[in-house]
Amino acid sequence: MEDDDAGLWARVRLGDELALAGLFDRYEGRLFRHASRLLTHREDAKDAVTVAFFELWRKRASVRVVDGSPLPWLLNTVAHCARNLERSGRRYRALLDRAPVAVPVAHDQDDSGVLAALKRLPEREQSVVVLSVLEGYSEREVAQALGVPAGTVKSRLARAKARLREDLSSLEGARA
Repeated sequence: MEDDDAGLWARVRLGDELALAGLFDRYEGRLFRHASRLLTHREDAKDAVTVAFFELWRKRASVRVVDGSPLPWLLNTVAHCARNLERSGRRYRALLDRAPVAVPVAHDQDDSGVLAALKRLPEREQSVVVLSVLEGYSEREVAQALGVPAGTVKSRLARAKARLREDLSSLEGARA
């Protein structure tokens, strides 16, 4: 029995739940760390990872893999789930803020502002930054994972870096 990514993925595509469990065991920690960087609450990070694996199983026939591995797809899916969870959390906090009874709500903050700047990027640029800068995939691998040309990855990355640079420099100016 093969237990490299390509072997496990081939078995998952055939409906082997144990192979999915093998991928989960292999990548759950890495995906949780990724989700934790994007989300404020630990439980939300766990939820994002769980949803990503459910989606991997549900969409196994159409998932784009890179060099036989579904990891880039999972990273991207975790990022999408994180954005959705953050949005719903903001809506929930706004609802609580409008509630007539005062309910204490913890608002954790990113002291450096880097994560906030990353979260403000458009979704397409955020995906490219996460896969290439944070996770270290090559432009070719990112392009393959996202289903876009390599030139698109390069231009999205350049735009994202420029926006982050501008955002972070204005943050530094405000602190001075």
